Amino acid sequence: MKLSLCNEVLRDLPFDRQCAFAAAVGFQGLELAPFTLAQNPETLTEAGARAARRALAAEGLECAGLHWLLAAPDGLSITSADAAVRGRTVDLMRRLVAFAAEAGARVMVHGSPRQRELAPGAEAEGRARAVDAFALAGEAAAAAGVVYAIEPLARRETAFVNTVAEAVAIVKEVASPGLATMIDTCATAFDGGDPAALVAEWLPTGHIAHIHVNDPNRRGPGEGALAFAPTLAALKALDYRGWVSAEPFIYEPDGPATAARAAGYLDGILEALS
Repeated sequence: MKLSLCNEVLRDLPFDRQCAFAAAVGFQGLELAPFTLAQNPETLTEAGARAARRALAAEGLECAGLHWLLAAPDGLSITSADAAVRGRTVDLMRRLVAFAAEAGARVMVHGSPRQRELAPGAEAEGRARAVDAFALAGEAAAAAGVVYAIEPLARRETAFVNTVAEAVAIVKEVASPGLATMIDTCATAFDGGDPAALVAEWLPTGHIAHIHVNDPNRRGPGEGALAFAPTLAALKALDYRGWVSAEPFIYEPDGPATAARAAGYLDGILEALS
């Protein structure tokens, strides 16, 4: 498995310095949030993706994936009853698939809780619209050689897709090789689950394409009560070869310090497991 950092942790640095810093503290990749690359991600281009890939490669890094896909611009939704809103949203999802492929990423993580809210009293209709959007994203991803992963989120974030089982149900319904799910330790543990047990249960099914690691207190791994050694040991035991991405949301004293601590903590566990 390989360690990466979600790049919004270093968003105050120019992208080339993000790459240099991540490499210096021990990460092997950066997972990119489109809103950190353009104020309006609808303006991102494949040429820009190639430039990002070159900047990463210059520091010996890879693009570990894309995440926070629909955080900007405002007004996007995969569940809205407004066809124009859904059309614009799916257009961006497809654009980001192309961007991911050109950047060298092989996975995309669809979290974006506000953009998948279900209207009270119309939950079934909203879910059906979301499944249609995921099907279109999965189709584009399969054609581009990318995996589009639905991220189960904690109930404090959204009422739609809170468990791996719920995500897998959608993946099976769509039945596209471009659609999968992933495990987020923060969301899992916050809702009372055991991330290591989840890895043991679901990784062998082939539906898990990615791993996010952060504490349920929203800080980086190692900055809270959750022990990450069992999760990494479970991944190692099952010969997981994908990315483990640190995704903290609270940066104290700042982003670089948070990133460095996460890298050292995770690397220390992997070294002990080797």
